[in-house]
Amino acid sequence: MTSRSISSASALILVAGGVTLLFAPDFLLPRIAPGFPPSALWLGQLLGAAWLGMAALDWLSRSTMLGGIYGRPVVFANAAFYLIGALTVLRAASRAPTSIVLWAVAVPLVVLAIAYGWLLYRGPFEKEMAARRG
Repeated sequence: MTSRSISSASALILVAGGVTLLFAPDFLLPRIAPGFPPSALWLGQLLGAAWLGMAALDWLSRSTMLGGIYGRPVVFANAAFYLIGALTVLRAASRAPTSIVLWAVAVPLVVLAIAYGWLLYRGPFEKEMAARRG
């Protein structure tokens, strides 16, 4: 796994969630949070816009080497987003009565939090460093 595949996977996941939240918050939000007020659907659209912005950041940085000192702002933004998102969703999923949707959202958040945490603290993958050297 390289930073290119991590960035691409992150971008695809964020695009899928962002487009869904942007165009179908009335379908998705009541299923995730029963009792969600219809007057607050704009919050889902705002979140979808933020996810699409993160997806664009990841997609445009997928060709650069990420990790350690390389692409630190991109890696840090993703690590913070996925760590906070994973902790928030895991907490909500542990309190909700077996909401499979929350657990399905938690899995990619946890995996990408670990991947970006690795890139943040360990640096680029050795395979990537060797390929860039020659």
